[in-house]
Amino acid sequence: MKMTKWLHIISIIILMVTPKPAAQVVRDTVPELMRIDIEEHLGDYVPVDLTFTDDRGRTVQFGDYFNDEQPVVLFLGYYECPMLCNLVMNGLVQGIKELKWQPGVDYQIVSVSINPGETHQLAAAKKKNYLEALQIPSASEGWSFLVGEEKQSRQLADAVGFKYYWDEKTQQYAHPAAIYLISPDGKISRYLYGIQFDPKDLRLGLLEASEGRIGNTLDKLVLYCYHYDPDSEGYVIFAGNVMRLGGLVTLVVLGILLVWLWRREHHRKTSPTVSALKST
Repeated sequence: MKMTKWLHIISIIILMVTPKPAAQVVRDTVPELMRIDIEEHLGDYVPVDLTFTDDRGRTVQFGDYFNDEQPVVLFLGYYECPMLCNLVMNGLVQGIKELKWQPGVDYQIVSVSINPGETHQLAAAKKKNYLEALQIPSASEGWSFLVGEEKQSRQLADAVGFKYYWDEKTQQYAHPAAIYLISPDGKISRYLYGIQFDPKDLRLGLLEASEGRIGNTLDKLVLYCYHYDPDSEGYVIFAGNVMRLGGLVTLVVLGILLVWLWRREHHRKTSPTVSALKST
């Protein structure tokens, strides 16, 4: 590969993984990279009637992965991508390994190729590699790798705001790096950017996308104390909610203490010993 080709690829990767202010500088100096972007469509619904072929060669509807129970982690890219897609999926694997929830049990992962020339055999080989790296048995049913016609993948990409294009110079797709968290009914809940995904962000994002369907009471309390910060592109502590929760906990503790003191005093006054002393 020629040096100019590598430099072009590296510049694209720098754009995708650099914080937004620095990324804007790159966009200003490399006009063609303005065609790579993500426009967030939070709250919109993905088209569930799209048709793809899964890693087993079966024709499937995108809506098959939304069962009103489990949230979906969506990845858009392509399986012959020489660098960026692998980095994103490797980062996803590392984040998933540290979660207590498992794909196929608590949520689904769906990888969709934007390259219409890729086959289900290639998707199956890619899936095999990532399942071996993940080492979670339920992921064999919980992580699907799809291929399909450009019209289908392009419609899905447009729905989530994923902007990409075919680069004739490098003979590769230029695209951003992100994953998408989607609710069980197909609503876009959260975007997570980059090539590494903090397990905390994945956990809170899945809890948020599940709309309370997964996680226990403690998980939901933790989510109450965090909110997604677009500037840091991750979940951060929401001080106001922490203070409100702390005040509520204080009131509960004081209430329990007062009840305990009242019951103790009541028990002391009504005990046989106290009654006998009062009668003498």
